[in-house]
Amino acid sequence: MSFNTIMLQLDIDRPVGPGVAFAKSIALKFDTDLIGFCAAEPRYVMPVGDSDMAIADEMRRQVDEIEDKLIKVKEDFFRQLDGDRRITWRGELGNPTQLLAINARAADLIVLNYPRPGPTDGCRTADPGTLLLSIGRPVLLAPVDFQPVKAEGVLVAWKDTRESRRAVVDALPFLSSASRVRVATLESNNIAAARQSADDVVSFLGRHGIRATADTIDVGGADESETLVQIATEIGADLIVSGAYGHNRIREWAFGGVTRSLLRCSSISRLMSN
Repeated sequence: MSFNTIMLQLDIDRPVGPGVAFAKSIALKFDTDLIGFCAAEPRYVMPVGDSDMAIADEMRRQVDEIEDKLIKVKEDFFRQLDGDRRITWRGELGNPTQLLAINARAADLIVLNYPRPGPTDGCRTADPGTLLLSIGRPVLLAPVDFQPVKAEGVLVAWKDTRESRRAVVDALPFLSSASRVRVATLESNNIAAARQSADDVVSFLGRHGIRATADTIDVGGADESETLVQIATEIGADLIVSGAYGHNRIREWAFGGVTRSLLRCSSISRLMSN
């Protein structure tokens, strides 16, 4: 298994360079095509009295501004990649999250910029949580410093669920090239069952030519995501592989604790699948 096409999501209001450099390093590592993607939509304008013409003018102004910025992002994207023939571009007017979820069918891996702190502006950038639970592709979230993923050391945050099993398979290209792979299970109750589960994953990886070790940890009341980052640091890993857990509530997604924390984590790359 390998990645043949990577899609990079770019924000319309942020510099292109760091994200492009991050995705380019992955494309070179796996010898893949790279698709740049950016989308935005006008914000809703609240009507006041007989203001139909004013609303139409404001919407037109927003559309013009978005179209101009999409052209600039595209130009910056191609400039950063210096005429590489294996790159293509998709810039669209519309909801960024919905359009990225649609366009993701063209790629094996989706790379997201590190989200800005605070609430996501759904008109200007894709929402990582919503994408994770609806996109049907593995998502690689960049760290805040956009350090390239060497993946010489990889930590698999294992939980015996459909999501974790999917994440392990989705991450095989990274795992195959790693020199250190640790399968870590955080468990406070049935330690024996957790250990057997992690050992099975190590055996599965071994049949794919990947040498891995298992570690079952009783975290007690400790923060699980902080424990994962600590383990990753100890083994020199710059990538955490994890399932993404959540369910749809009215008008929003509710996430499991580890998923929510990993989405907010800024210090390390995370490959997550649902």
